[in-house]
Amino acid sequence: MATWKRDGRVTGCQRLGCAGLAGALSLSLTAPLELLTVLAQVGASPPWRGLWQAGRSVCQAEGLGALWKGNLTACLRLFPYSALQLASYRRFVMLFMDDLGHISQWSAIMAGSLAGTVATIVTYPTDVVKTRLIVQNRLEPSYKGILHAFYIIYHQEGFLALYRGVSLTVLGAIPFSAGSFFVYINLNKIWQEPSFRFSPLQNFINGCLAAGVAQTLSFPFETVKRKMQAQSPCLPHYGGVDVHFTGMVDCFRQTVKTKSVLGLWCGLTANLLKIVPYYGVMFSTFEFCKRVCLYRNGYIESPLSYKLIPGVDQSLQPQELQELKFLRRGNFEPPKPTLEN
Repeated sequence: MATWKRDGRVTGCQRLGCAGLAGALSLSLTAPLELLTVLAQVGASPPWRGLWQAGRSVCQAEGLGALWKGNLTACLRLFPYSALQLASYRRFVMLFMDDLGHISQWSAIMAGSLAGTVATIVTYPTDVVKTRLIVQNRLEPSYKGILHAFYIIYHQEGFLALYRGVSLTVLGAIPFSAGSFFVYINLNKIWQEPSFRFSPLQNFINGCLAAGVAQTLSFPFETVKRKMQAQSPCLPHYGGVDVHFTGMVDCFRQTVKTKSVLGLWCGLTANLLKIVPYYGVMFSTFEFCKRVCLYRNGYIESPLSYKLIPGVDQSLQPQELQELKFLRRGNFEPPKPTLEN
């Protein structure tokens, strides 16, 4: 059992800002690997071509900037996604929590998966636009930008085109949660010590390992989702998808028929390679931004360290701490001189 608790020394807006900045930096760093993953999933990149050759081919055909196609959309999506995920996660945790404030490991993973699913469904149109921008040729674009892509997709294909493949998000959450749970329930055996003794490095390795197993299990759903997002009769060559299909089930069938079962895992190597730098940059950036917020809020002496300010009650929330400081300044303020008649 675990107790769910968040750091009350950081406000909700600060926490959202930290998460958004950390996510934007990690996404921008790993954007080339994300592009290669999507191109392999939709079939725009030959499966026999290695990552280096595929990346070099994209650069030669469309320029170095092509490696970051769709990254701006992904970064802009982070803030509403993070806000929805944090709010949803808190609600689900409160729902699964017992009377003593404890929550099981499985319930915590389920809460995280459900929160991610809710946030993904609400912001799903931006994911469709990102996929279309990645797949299109940068030198002969069908969409001139994010807003233009929204406009063209909506007017040419209808509103439902912005949610094409969304059901796979829900289905993919099942193996994703199962994979995460399988890793976390065996961590004690892997490290041969209880989880409360894990160091930050061990927790980071645990997160990467859980993400790798979970993403591998759910990757076929992600592959079919990308194909459904990319395919369009309004685009040249139907969006560059390697198979033509009429729906989700037919997409699975045609992919297996054309490229075998392993075709559902095309792009997995690039996807797994981005896990360590993605989570490494995200966690380190989030922790640094959090320390900056703690410094500004008056809890620690410097954002470069985690040394607490002596005499500061760390259990107080930022507003309470500021009110306490204001009261203390008022108590020690020297009395104003009075004019005598």
